[in-house]
Amino acid sequence: YLLSQLVVRDIKVRYKNSVLGFFWSLANPLLQVATITIVIKYIMGLSVPNYSAYLLAGYLPWMFFQLALLDSSQVVIGHRELLRKSYFPREVLPMSVVGANLVHYVLSLVIFFAYLLFYRLFLHGAPITGKVMLLPVLMLVQCCLVMGLAFFISCLNVFYEDIKYLLSALLNVFFYLTPVMYPAELVHDKLVGIHPMLYKLYLLLPMNALTDAYRKTLLPSVDSLSIRGTELHTLPLDYGMLAIASVFCVLFALAGYKFFNARKWVFAERV
Repeated sequence: YLLSQLVVRDIKVRYKNSVLGFFWSLANPLLQVATITIVIKYIMGLSVPNYSAYLLAGYLPWMFFQLALLDSSQVVIGHRELLRKSYFPREVLPMSVVGANLVHYVLSLVIFFAYLLFYRLFLHGAPITGKVMLLPVLMLVQCCLVMGLAFFISCLNVFYEDIKYLLSALLNVFFYLTPVMYPAELVHDKLVGIHPMLYKLYLLLPMNALTDAYRKTLLPSVDSLSIRGTELHTLPLDYGMLAIASVFCVLFALAGYKFFNARKWVFAERV
């Protein structure tokens, strides 16, 4: 009950006195997608059919990942008065920010599917395939990853407030290392030339495997990819590496929960 109330409160506070409400959460990613599309497709010459949908399929999961972690870095300190006055399960604090951002993510996916339907009906785009049934599994796996990281970050930031600044810097770096703006095939072609195992290691980073899986689940297979006239080898979804990355996500969630619970008893004194 407390968790649900905190999630509802977070959503209400975020849109308090806002006329457009939830649509402000879409304004930033849509503007970013429009800008990236112009730069990547028309300036750098990446040729991908319906690149805006291709980009959104990777960008929306990244936004959920990024915003949930940024919010988690402040959630314990932001509830300092509540921590000092009453006892409640401290773990609901990071869980509530992940839950609130998950609600925004689900709503943005509704808009995304509406866009795909419009593209299919009026622009004769490719249909949504049966692989979309894998979407709930991918979301569950990503929630495990985000929850585990949120436990670590929210706890560590109580003791070292530098964590929130370090987190912002690292998220900017990992955004470019994650195949959001570009296809994973581009990384594959570069790394395989050095050593075949390097691409497997690249996919062991959970967000890399998940982003590639989201794209290949939500969108139909692409026959050809090219950048500046150079053809890229299209790849099927690597279920083996996705399974390994999923195991890491679950283990990370358990480790984060254990780490948080071992230290939550001193939060009231530290904040």
